[in-house]
Amino acid sequence: MEGPAGQHRLFEFFKLDRGITIVLKTTGGYAQIRYPEDEALENYPVVYRGGYNYTVDDTTKAALIAGGVGVTEDNFTAL
Repeated sequence: MEGPAGQHRLFEFFKLDRGITIVLKTTGGYAQIRYPEDEALENYPVVYRGGYNYTVDDTTKAALIAGGVGVTEDNFTAL
């Protein structure tokens, strides 16, 4: 959740869900990309676009949590 949702004074009370993209860097490790461009994402071996659901294995889940990019256990749901 992020706010304010606009520039008018009334928008100070509203927040919006924002999806943040997580990428696996070619040098290893993960990074957040706030406003990704499609052409730039082609340079990364793995991309998790914000706002989408992905199925990952336990190893990837642990790597994302340990990656230091704000991913926590709360970001995952059991299948």
